Amino acid sequence: MPTKKEEAPVASADFIKAYRVMLLARVLEEKLASLYRAGAIKGGVFLGRGQEALSVSVGIHLRKGDIYAPLIRDQAGRMAFGDTVLDTLRTYLGSQLGPMRGRDGNIHRGRPREGYYAMISHLGAMIPAVAGALLARRLKGESGIVGATCIGDGGTSTGAFHEGLNAAAVEKLPLILVVANNQYAYSTPNSRQFACADLVDKAAGYGIAGHKVDATSLEQCLLTLRKAVRAAREGGGPQLVVGDLLRLVGHGEHDDGSYVDPALKSSPVGRDCVLLAEKKIISKKWASAEECAKWRRDAEEEVNAGVDKVRREPGPDPEEDDWAAFSQHQFDEQYAGA
Repeated sequence: MPTKKEEAPVASADFIKAYRVMLLARVLEEKLASLYRAGAIKGGVFLGRGQEALSVSVGIHLRKGDIYAPLIRDQAGRMAFGDTVLDTLRTYLGSQLGPMRGRDGNIHRGRPREGYYAMISHLGAMIPAVAGALLARRLKGESGIVGATCIGDGGTSTGAFHEGLNAAAVEKLPLILVVANNQYAYSTPNSRQFACADLVDKAAGYGIAGHKVDATSLEQCLLTLRKAVRAAREGGGPQLVVGDLLRLVGHGEHDDGSYVDPALKSSPVGRDCVLLAEKKIISKKWASAEECAKWRRDAEEEVNAGVDKVRREPGPDPEEDDWAAFSQHQFDEQYAGA
């Protein structure tokens, strides 16, 4: 049995479960990139390639009743929290049957009533949103829940980051803030983004716990997020988790990422977390290379079947759809002339 100070190792079944979510997210995003290049998607496509291990480790440690507010590169975390291939494709392809009913941008999907918040594009804005939701839960007498949100290194320079994290720290809210330090805020390198030695050092300034992790390692991400989520749930206040990695694609599919320093690509942060996880599974003999290849084929079949299905579904019809801004119809008449 591990001592109180030691973290129990990640079980092989948990590692494989997380890996398969990462793999499905990777395959799904590869399809989204292909559909974007074919002109089938309106709006941008922003991939989480290289960020899947950190992302999945957030979503997989949350439970029903918790709050999750992901950002644009958190497909793996979204799926670990319960998002589906169909809901994702329906949003990107504008299906009327999707969670946004074909009405909104493809990165803003969510199911707020289930604790799955639709992303606010302004970087940092989800931090005060989740902090406010957690405070509201406390005022309603609810306990045992946590809220997690994610941000990139560039977002730590925003006012919303400071205000939201400061409020969460003062109120000792069960907030887990995950920073994916992917080395660039769009094309601005870390050296021009912040002057502290490491982003995790910011935790001390807010009086909260800080955790640093090699985000190319699925095992280390699972261990670190398990510890952070547990600490927040048990009353330890906000937890700042900083994962070092490299965005392995451009900022979006419209960007070739030519500004990325080649030295970073060949450095430890430039490793592909999906490939590293697969190598670990095979080396530990938890599964064979053939089984891993089959898991990928299964993911491809699920994604391709989803695309075939969604492309036959109707888009929003302005002649028939109810475009009321309010979800509760008792407000319709009150604001009809506004």
